[in-house]
Amino acid sequence: MVNFGKKLTANRVQEWERYYINYKLMKKKVKQFAQQIQEGGQDRRRVLKEFSRMLDDQIEKTVLFFLEQQGIIAHRIQELGEQRTILLEQPDISKISGLREAYTAVGQDLLKLLRFVDLNATGIRKILKKFDKRFGYKFTDYYLSTRSNHPYSQLQQVFKHVGVAAVVGALSRNLADLQERQGSYLSIYDQPSTALTVQDPVIYLIHASVDKLTRSTNFLQYLGQHALIVHEDVPTAEEDQIDDKRYHFMSLLLNLANTFLYMVNTYIIVPTADDYSMSLGAAATVCGVIIGSMAVAQVFSSVYFSAWSNRSYFKPLVFSSIVLFLGNTLYALAYDVDSLAILLTGRLLCGMGSARAVNRRYISDCVPLKIRMQASAGFVSASALGMACGPALAGLLQTNFKIYALTINQDTLPGWVMAFAWLAYLIWLWISFKEPIRDTEVKHSSPDVDAGHDENEALESGLMQHLLISSEQKQNEDGDDECNDSEDASEDSHRPATSVASAYRLLTPSIKVQLLIYFMLKYAMEILLSESSVITSYYFGWSTSSVAIFLAILGLTVLPVNAIVGTYISNMFEDRQLLLGSEILVLLGIVLSFQFTSSYTVPQYVCSALITFVAAEVLEGVNLSLLSQVMSSRLARGTYNGGLLSTEAGTLARVVADGTITLAGYLGESKLLNITLLPSLLICLASIAATIRTYNSLF
Repeated sequence: MVNFGKKLTANRVQEWERYYINYKLMKKKVKQFAQQIQEGGQDRRRVLKEFSRMLDDQIEKTVLFFLEQQGIIAHRIQELGEQRTILLEQPDISKISGLREAYTAVGQDLLKLLRFVDLNATGIRKILKKFDKRFGYKFTDYYLSTRSNHPYSQLQQVFKHVGVAAVVGALSRNLADLQERQGSYLSIYDQPSTALTVQDPVIYLIHASVDKLTRSTNFLQYLGQHALIVHEDVPTAEEDQIDDKRYHFMSLLLNLANTFLYMVNTYIIVPTADDYSMSLGAAATVCGVIIGSMAVAQVFSSVYFSAWSNRSYFKPLVFSSIVLFLGNTLYALAYDVDSLAILLTGRLLCGMGSARAVNRRYISDCVPLKIRMQASAGFVSASALGMACGPALAGLLQTNFKIYALTINQDTLPGWVMAFAWLAYLIWLWISFKEPIRDTEVKHSSPDVDAGHDENEALESGLMQHLLISSEQKQNEDGDDECNDSEDASEDSHRPATSVASAYRLLTPSIKVQLLIYFMLKYAMEILLSESSVITSYYFGWSTSSVAIFLAILGLTVLPVNAIVGTYISNMFEDRQLLLGSEILVLLGIVLSFQFTSSYTVPQYVCSALITFVAAEVLEGVNLSLLSQVMSSRLARGTYNGGLLSTEAGTLARVVADGTITLAGYLGESKLLNITLLPSLLICLASIAATIRTYNSLF
C-alpha cells in the first residue's frame, strides 16, 4: 500500500498539478523544524509562526484555484441553462439528448473538482497530525480554531462548501427538468423529496460526496451515531446496487423488533426484582444479582453473536429467540419451584440471547447508505422505547391467580409475557426474515456496470470523507499511519481487528477515555435504575406500580432529550464541550442523590435522579458521536468492531454496578444509597479528569 505522498502524486489531475498542496515540501519542513529545535537552532514560537505561514500559503493557493474552477463550472451551467430554456420552448429530442450529455460532462468536471478538494483536505489533515506528533503540541487545535471562523480565513471554503452546494443544486435542477415530466409538478421544487432522485450516476456521486464533505448535524445523524453504527465511504453505483440486493425491509423491521423486545425484557423485572427475591427467601438487595446476571451473560454473548453475524443473520436471531423463550420460562417457573438458582439461570439464559451485536451489524452491512442513518436512528428509538415500556408494562401486570399449579402474579407474569412475546417473534422471524446475499454471491449475480460509467467510477474511487472534520476516523487510510514514521503501511493495517488484543492496540488515548466515560455513565444509570425499587420502598414506601411509573417516565425522556440535543444544542456547541458539560451534570446529579441528613425526601430523590439520567443520556449520545468520528476504520467492521467494544464496556459497567448493590446490601438498606453512590462519584471524577487531560484531542 503506497503512502499518501505517492497517492497524491498518482491521483492528481496533471493540468492542475501546481495548485495542489506541496505535501512533500511540508513533510520535509516538519522534519527540518524538529531537528533544528532538537539542536537548539530554532525557537519553538518562531517555528510555529513559520509553519503557520507556510500552511496558510498552501491553503490559499488551493482555495483560490478551487474558486476559479467553481466559477468556470458555474458559467458553463449558465450557458447551458440558456440553451435549455430555448429547447423547452421548442422541444427537439436529439438536441435535448445532446444537452444532457453536456450537463453530464460538467458534472464530471465538478466531480474532479470535489476530488481535488478532498485530496488537499486529506493532505492538510495529515501534515497537521505529523506536526503534532513531532512537537508534542496540539497545533491542529490552535490552527483550526483560529482559522475556521476568521473573516479572512481560506478554511471557510474548505468547511462550508456553500458555492459547491449552489452549483450542485443548479446542475441537479437542470438535469431533472430535462427528464420526463413526473406527475403534475410545476418544477423540481414542488416535488416531494422522494421524487428528486436524479437518475444520472454523476449526479448521484456528486450528491453523495457533498453529503460526506459537509457532514451537517441533525437529529437523525445524532441518533445514528448514538447507535455507534460507523458509516464508511461513499459507495459506487455498483456498491449501492449490491446494497439494494441485500436490503429487505421486513428483515430490518425484525431486527428493530428484536432490539425493542430485548430492552423490554431487560427492564420489565426491575420494579419487582426485590419482591421476587424476598419471595424466594433472599434479601431485597439480591435484586442486584438478579438484574445483573443478564448483563454478565451478555459480556460473552456479544462476542459470539458478533462472530456469528460474519456468516449469517437469520440463525443467530433464531437462536436468540429460542434462548430468550427458555430463559423467561425458567424465570417465571422459579416462583413455584421456590428456587433462586432457577431464577438466576433463567436470567443468565436471557443474557445469552442478547443479539444486539447482530442488530447493529445488520444495519451497518445490509441497509443501503441512503437510508442507513434512518435505520440507525430507528435502532436507538427502539431501544429507548423498550426501556420505557419495560417498567410501564410491569406496572400493569399487578394480578394474583393460579392456573393449575402455576402461580400468576406480579413476580412471574413478566416472565410469562416475555416468553410468549419471544415465541410470537420466533414465528414471525421464521416466516418473514430473508437472509441477505453475501458479497461474493451478489457480485457473481450482478450484471456488469455499463461502460459509460467507467469514468464516474474512476473519479468516485478517490472520494472519501472530509478528513479535516472527521480527523481520526481514517487514521490508517492511505498507508499514512501516524504510528509509523516511514508512512509505509502494509495491507494488514487496513484489515479488521481479529482479536481483543489487536482491537485494543488500535485504541488511542482519547478513545480509551471515551470508553471510560461510557463505563461511567452506564454504571451511574444502572445504580439508579436497579436499586430504585429498594430505595423508594425503604425511604418513601412506594408500591411496585409507583416505581414502574417513575422508571417509565425516566425512559420516556430519552427521545425528546436526544431530539433537542441533536437538533439544536449540538449546533451551538462542539461535541467535546457537550461531553464535558454533560459529565459535570452527571456529577451534580450524583452529589445531589446522597443522603446528607437524617431525612431523605421525594423531591430530592426525583430531581437528582432526573438530572443524573437525562445528563447520562445526553452524555451517551455525545460520547458515541465522538467515538464514531475518531475510531479507526479497522474498527468499523469485523467481529471486534467499535460497537462490540462499547457494548462490552457498558455491559461490564452494569455487571459491576449490580454486584455493588448486592454487596452493599449486606451492610443494611439504610446504608445502601450512599455506599452505592460513592463509586459512581469517584468514577465520574476520574472521567472528568481524563476528559480535561485529553480535551485537545477530542475533535
